[in-house]
Amino acid sequence: MSTDFLRDKVAIVTGASSGIGWETALALAKEGACVALAARRAEALHKLAEQIENLGKKAIVLQTDVTQRDQVEAMVQEVLRQWGRVDILISNAGEYVRGPVIELDPADLQRSLDVNYFGGVYCIKAVLPHMLAQKIGHIVAVTSMDGKIGLPPDAPYVSAKFAMTGFLEVLRQEVSDQGVTVINVLPGRVDTVMIEHLRFSWVSPKISAERVARSIIHAIRKRKPIVIVPPQAKLLYYVNVFAPKLSDRLSRFFRLEGWTK
Repeated sequence: MSTDFLRDKVAIVTGASSGIGWETALALAKEGACVALAARRAEALHKLAEQIENLGKKAIVLQTDVTQRDQVEAMVQEVLRQWGRVDILISNAGEYVRGPVIELDPADLQRSLDVNYFGGVYCIKAVLPHMLAQKIGHIVAVTSMDGKIGLPPDAPYVSAKFAMTGFLEVLRQEVSDQGVTVINVLPGRVDTVMIEHLRFSWVSPKISAERVARSIIHAIRKRKPIVIVPPQAKLLYYVNVFAPKLSDRLSRFFRLEGWTK
């Protein structure tokens, strides 16, 4: 397939102000896509837009809080107004909310669901009618291995990511014959500001946001429904499926929850 297979496609990237969102927006632009950059921090988005434009590519900045459905719908409408279509959604905005269940304030659980689950649902619901009308499109949700394996003390984050993973499983099947590809990207630990204060074992090293972005581009190209990176994360997932007690012991032994620097 040509290296410019995304040329002139229109992509929306949420959570584009840093980390995976930033790197994925850059990767899409380098492939020729027009990129709409969405996040709450407009100043960071403008810096990214300038970087993309310096590459000779197109970008627009749309300051958006994905927990606000009206803002999400306005974001999509503005993309349609300017570029006439939406070909790719990268639903990436998220917040790492954690805490032991015994100490959990339900408000923290709600906050995690608002950002990590409903924020993605709002974005998907806003673009889906247009993609179905076009009979083509890619919905990519950056969830987490926490959406397949729960590690303490991440109950709020895990709950939201499990919910999104289930939502995507159903959506993928509902639109499979209508031209829309649904991709769930499940990274392990990623070297972003969300977990910069944490250290992890050698068996669960932080991977770069650039690596995740490359995996996303590859998944779009190949229409892969599920992407798990790095390989260690995939191995732990299969251990958890077939031997959950062993998975629990390994998680404790290697302190996969991480520890403060």
